[in-house]
Amino acid sequence: MSEVYHTKRRVEFRDTDAAGIMHFSAFAVYMEQVEHEFLRHVGLSVHTPDGDSTISWPRVSIRCDFQSPVRFEDEMDVSIVIKQMGAKSVTYAFKFSHDGRPVATGETTAVCCRIFHKEAPKSIEIPDWFREKIAPYLVA
Repeated sequence: MSEVYHTKRRVEFRDTDAAGIMHFSAFAVYMEQVEHEFLRHVGLSVHTPDGDSTISWPRVSIRCDFQSPVRFEDEMDVSIVIKQMGAKSVTYAFKFSHDGRPVATGETTAVCCRIFHKEAPKSIEIPDWFREKIAPYLVA
């Protein structure tokens, strides 16, 4: 059975629409924040110096399905697992809930890239040291 990382996010006023409901675009920001928090939790970062370059993880896909509203100052429970890990990419799956009620589900896919100064990012295979740290969160 895979591990699940859990955290909380409080709906900020800036993330609500005119009706006082969390705006759909805020879910993308929260998913990225939770991904970064998860990586720090396992001793990694989304931006890692590696010799004369940096290993980073640009997003290439994002999806979010809204199920029910949350409002300013509601505190959501958020979980993240690794839905899929390929040779060069990772797909994270997120679940948002409030007081046990489903709020939204989402996914982001990021590609492992080597970034050199003044050059376009180049996709690379996920290093073993990175893969090993997130593998316990890969769903079977």
